[in-house]
Amino acid sequence: MTGGRADERAGGRADGRSPRPKDRRREAGAKPSLVKRAIQKVIGNPGPPKAKKTVRPSARPLVRRPAAAAEIISLLKKTYPDARCALEYRNAYELLCATILSAQCTDARVNMVTPTLFARYPTPFDLAAAHPGEVEEIIKSTGFFRNKTKSLIGMAQALVSEHAGEVPQTMEELRKLQGVGRKTANVVLGNAYGINEGVTVDTHVTRLTGLLGLSRGTDAVKIEEELMQVYPREDWGLLSHLLISHGRQVCIARRPRCADCVLAQLCPSAVP
Repeated sequence: MTGGRADERAGGRADGRSPRPKDRRREAGAKPSLVKRAIQKVIGNPGPPKAKKTVRPSARPLVRRPAAAAEIISLLKKTYPDARCALEYRNAYELLCATILSAQCTDARVNMVTPTLFARYPTPFDLAAAHPGEVEEIIKSTGFFRNKTKSLIGMAQALVSEHAGEVPQTMEELRKLQGVGRKTANVVLGNAYGINEGVTVDTHVTRLTGLLGLSRGTDAVKIEEELMQVYPREDWGLLSHLLISHGRQVCIARRPRCADCVLAQLCPSAVP
């Protein structure tokens, strides 16, 4: 047999067809990957241009000047003269239940559920003896309904056994109740009893105090401490309602209306 290997070494193939591209590269001794890397080393490889991001400022200086902080709350008071707790209640017991339900849930949704809950369990004594399954069915739409049911019934049982069915009026006693943290206790004390023990810090308050430069971080306890240093005690209860109203109506998280904001001149995060 002649041809075969000899023809292949001469540049052809044993079957008489033209060399494949891979064969041509091998014959020419080219190494594309090495050549490409050498070129990139000389001219650089910037890649596709990066799109510029328009980011709302997040690093804010603190508004420690008393005059600036005072002006902020003064403008909010004028803008929202009717600012108040959005939860609907008739007494401290109902407000306590509603606030527990408001965790990870909108006030509007809670207000849709509580009329049925309070009609079925009008007092802590009734709720303390409730069957968990019945409570779960009523509050299911508020989310985390099993944990909330445990908190509601446990709270009611503590009110009956330790407080004669009355909601306590101190931070220490309230926080001992099942499902009650500092935020919930502040809501009850400030709105049901008019006691300004602290500032209620929810997601709106956290976001707005950061944007306005009134707080440094996102920890609710630290934010509350900073606000209590800036504002007098008589404003602690109202402050959260003012900020929540502003956050819902103007300083909306995804589409802030800075052009319509009465605080634009004082806000270091305002977008022109």
